[in-house]
Amino acid sequence: MKKYILPLIALLATSSALANNIKEIRFGVDPTFAPFESKDASGKVVGFDIDLGNAICEKLQAKCVWVENNFDAIIPALQARKFDAILSGMYMTEKRKEQVAFSDKIYNGPVFLVANKNTAIKSDIEQLKGKTIGVEQGSAQETYANKNWRSAGVNVVAYQGADHVIQDLESGRIDGAVLSGVMAEYSFLKKPQGKDFAFVGGALQDPELFGAGAAIGLRKDDTELREAINSAISQILADGTYKKLAAKYFSFDIYSGT
Repeated sequence: MKKYILPLIALLATSSALANNIKEIRFGVDPTFAPFESKDASGKVVGFDIDLGNAICEKLQAKCVWVENNFDAIIPALQARKFDAILSGMYMTEKRKEQVAFSDKIYNGPVFLVANKNTAIKSDIEQLKGKTIGVEQGSAQETYANKNWRSAGVNVVAYQGADHVIQDLESGRIDGAVLSGVMAEYSFLKKPQGKDFAFVGGALQDPELFGAGAAIGLRKDDTELREAINSAISQILADGTYKKLAAKYFSFDIYSGT
């Protein structure tokens, strides 16, 4: 029994030592993506990502600092050391893995095409030809639309911030939008201005873009911070903190995306 207990004690001691070396974590965030991150009436950043980040900092006994940055420039800003990590709905893709390291998964969720209920638009290429589809600039949704639809004659328009995508969808400037299902439902479809809109077809499938889920992005050389964050994520999942935080925002399992 001793041969199993001693390595476990050593691992816990290492995790504790890592946490003790980290006094502050500056998280980069684009607060245009409710319920994950947005601003309340007072201008304070709020949302599930914010709660999750604060829980991570609490486990590590570190101070959380939130640094706002447009999502399309958030990786360059990380590399320029404007902050220490990205906690802003960043899905793990092979292209992003070339630029940054990722923590363990923090959540997953389906992606949909959203359009007016009264249109005949569908998510297959033939129906989308000649249509204008909005996406958030720098997002996995933008990559999906460019990869699968642009060459087939779909006009893909990228916006800085998902809120601007929704504004143009609501006003009729675009025919549809590729959005996180959670974000679209929470910020638009359940509100009065979204009553005439709906998900079109099933969830969009692309294992390369959406299969791995979202995680915290870090610089590749910040091994100590990544290990400390992973340790905190494991604790949050194990002790029920994650489930409690998620229940404030979601009625389904956001971790596995089912």
